[in-house]
Amino acid sequence: MAVSGSRPRAREAGVVLGTLPPGPENTITDVAGVRVGHVTLIEGDGPLVPGQGPVRTGVTVILPHEGNVFREKVPAGIFVLNGFGKCLGQEQIDELGVIESPIALTGTMNVGVVADGLVEHAIRTNPDIGITTSTVNPVVGECSDAYLNDMQGRHVRQEHVLEAIAAASSGPVAEGCVGAGTGMSLFGFKGGIGTASRRLPERLGGYTVGALVLGNFGRRDQLTIAGVPVGRELAGWRPDAAPEPPESGSVMVILATDAPMLDRALRRLARRAALGLARTGSIAGHGSGDYIIAFSNAVRIPHEPSERVLTLPHIVEDGALIDGLFQAAVEATEEAVINALFAATTMTGRDGHVRYALPLDETLAILRRAGVVR
Repeated sequence: MAVSGSRPRAREAGVVLGTLPPGPENTITDVAGVRVGHVTLIEGDGPLVPGQGPVRTGVTVILPHEGNVFREKVPAGIFVLNGFGKCLGQEQIDELGVIESPIALTGTMNVGVVADGLVEHAIRTNPDIGITTSTVNPVVGECSDAYLNDMQGRHVRQEHVLEAIAAASSGPVAEGCVGAGTGMSLFGFKGGIGTASRRLPERLGGYTVGALVLGNFGRRDQLTIAGVPVGRELAGWRPDAAPEPPESGSVMVILATDAPMLDRALRRLARRAALGLARTGSIAGHGSGDYIIAFSNAVRIPHEPSERVLTLPHIVEDGALIDGLFQAAVEATEEAVINALFAATTMTGRDGHVRYALPLDETLAILRRAGVVR
């Protein structure tokens, strides 16, 4: 299972989303070789002092496999649902169809310094970069943590990126207010990191699709869980008199699979994650940067191929297999968003701004009345 403190994940609380079974951990790391690492930065309280704090931010990294990703690139595709964002490395993914660095997620104004950390990591592990071989394309996605965090301080540093990469592991994944999710908001509640997976039956190859979401979007009235308009039911829930700030958030979705797929098919897979977001109530609003990156680690593209022609495996894009992978992407994305909500805890940030955790008792009572919780 993922790590979410004392709060249960959606499935542990009896909320079963979709029909495909999850992998053993129900995380993106159920795709063998994928590793995730976080560094969480929380410091100071009180009024905002631009450039100094309070700090409520961090960085999350996803490593596609256990080898050298620059030397053994992975096929990848990206889908931009709404482009009000700063996704670094997008153009080269589109052009070449591969990822050659860890994928990093962070707060909006940290993108440049996080990219610097990825470049430093690439140079340390590949000293020939920029000298006798090509440069590296760092991939960094972002969401805004401005409501809780001092964004101008750009408090994530190069060493934090390197620390997150060094700490990245398989198995359980911390969720909620961790890493890039530290300062995020989701449907008017505290948001952050969420993850889930789905496994296809053996007759379809037993492939796994895992999702990791950085959730920072949505108004309360939009929140939908298992088809139930939970947000409307919680419209009057207010632990204090503070008004709900307007929604202007974003989301990053990372999909991983062990199904042999190349970039064109992975772009198709990425587009289906948008349906998973829609199931939770997302409308990809005007001010929202919604990016979905999908990769397969079943295929490796050598940095320096020994032959002029590569023969690479690829699934047949027809019938039950591709449809099963599409369904897995939809369901894993949906559950990852809800897991981010379930895991996140109440946080006070700059200027006394508070994002309250989703009230689980009230939420589960609503779902029980609707007959969707066991």
